Amino acid sequence: MDNSIIFAVGGVILGLVIGFIISKTLEKNNASKLISEAKKSAALVLKEAKSDGENLKKDKILQAKEKFIELKAEHEKVILGRDKKMAEAEKRTRDKESQVSNEVAKNKKLNDNLENKVKDYNHRLEVLEKKQEELDRLHKSQVQQLEVISSLSAEEAKEQLVESLKGEAKNDAMAFVQSSLEEAKLTAEQDAKKIIINTIQRIGTEEAVDNCVSVFNIESDDVKGRIIGREGRNIRAIEAATGVEIIVDDTPEAIILSCFDSVRREVARLSLHKLVTDGRIHPARIEEVVKKTQKQIEQEIIEVGKRTVIDLGIHNLHPELIKMVGRMKYRSSYGQNLLQHSREVAKLCGVMAAELGLNPKLAKRAGLLHDIGKVPDAEADMETPHAILGMQWAEKFNEKGEVCNAIGAHHDEIEMKSLLAPIIQVCDAISGARPGARRQVLDSYIQRLKDLEDIAFGFTGVKKAYAIQAGRELRVIVESEKVDDQKAADLSFSISQKVQTDLTYPGQVKVTVIRETRAVNIAK
Repeated sequence: MDNSIIFAVGGVILGLVIGFIISKTLEKNNASKLISEAKKSAALVLKEAKSDGENLKKDKILQAKEKFIELKAEHEKVILGRDKKMAEAEKRTRDKESQVSNEVAKNKKLNDNLENKVKDYNHRLEVLEKKQEELDRLHKSQVQQLEVISSLSAEEAKEQLVESLKGEAKNDAMAFVQSSLEEAKLTAEQDAKKIIINTIQRIGTEEAVDNCVSVFNIESDDVKGRIIGREGRNIRAIEAATGVEIIVDDTPEAIILSCFDSVRREVARLSLHKLVTDGRIHPARIEEVVKKTQKQIEQEIIEVGKRTVIDLGIHNLHPELIKMVGRMKYRSSYGQNLLQHSREVAKLCGVMAAELGLNPKLAKRAGLLHDIGKVPDAEADMETPHAILGMQWAEKFNEKGEVCNAIGAHHDEIEMKSLLAPIIQVCDAISGARPGARRQVLDSYIQRLKDLEDIAFGFTGVKKAYAIQAGRELRVIVESEKVDDQKAADLSFSISQKVQTDLTYPGQVKVTVIRETRAVNIAK
């Protein structure tokens, strides 16, 4: 039993050993086969690499040869260029040498001629000196003979001759001076007239006459009712916010805006246009639109000032002065638009200054700013003449002394210190004196309206005052906290009495005092 087990175990072990040996043999054969294949692959790769290397080497050699040929050609080209330049330089040098040789020969010839001329000149000078000596001797002998004949010495005769000649020369000189002065005066007057006529002819002007009424056109008469509003609240709100009298009558498709201040009229016109276009017309909306329109007008004033300065070629003007120039568009002087007048004066001054040989840019600057004192300002003293006020503003904003003096002296309020001042004065007269330029009545009319408003502002509690209906009505808005209903009635009577006492006017003036109270709450 034990032997059989042993044999069985031994047979199994022997089989395993034989299998292991067979497997190792197979693996060794496979490894040998793989190694031989790897060697073949490596040999093939090396062969291909050598082939690629040879090809790459040939390509690089060809590229190097081409680059060498190219560089060689460029080098030869550079050398040829240098040789050409050297040849040209040598040619120029030879030409210059030849030219110098010719100049040297010419100079030598000139020197020879000059020496001959010097010798000739010296010879002539000797001859002249001999003749001069002979003349002096003859003159001396003649003087001696004259002294013997006249029984006077040479000095005494000379003194008598000088005295007689002095009197004649004095008379001749006075006559010459008088004739020269008359001729200069006549010539200067003719030249001045010629300059002024040429200046006027070269400047084209436009007539611009402001009035106190603007017409607002509407599409249909139905819009009139919306503008008036329920019980007239809309039209009252517009009038209170703008200070413009709104006249709604039977005129078809038109509403009349009446106010002496053209800025207010323009604000009212634009505000009405926006309200009618938008369709929402009520007191709160009216106040909002009027405020926005006022800001828009202020911006437009600045733009107008900038455009005017650019058109006239004036530089480095202070922003406040530019704003004043823009406000001139909405002001008038004796019916003549102030901006148009100032532009016209500036152009006239530039032309006249150029004719007289002065600085035309400085003259234009002074001509444009000469009437800025007519633009009202809240801080300005209205009793100061506009020329002095304009000069003070120009000095405040660092304008040159010549410009300030020309502004202040154009109505002879101060002494003229430069030639620029009379030019401004003359051009201002030319612009204002042409036919149709000004109307004297309008200035007094506007002054009367301003006097009406100033009387109202003289009372305590007055917030706003507007002279409307061509000065036939004074509308006063008071502060509700300071003036109650009873005081409002008393204030209306007091203002009417003061107007009646201080002013002279045709017809009658109606004084309306408005006291408004509001209660505002916000729903959240």
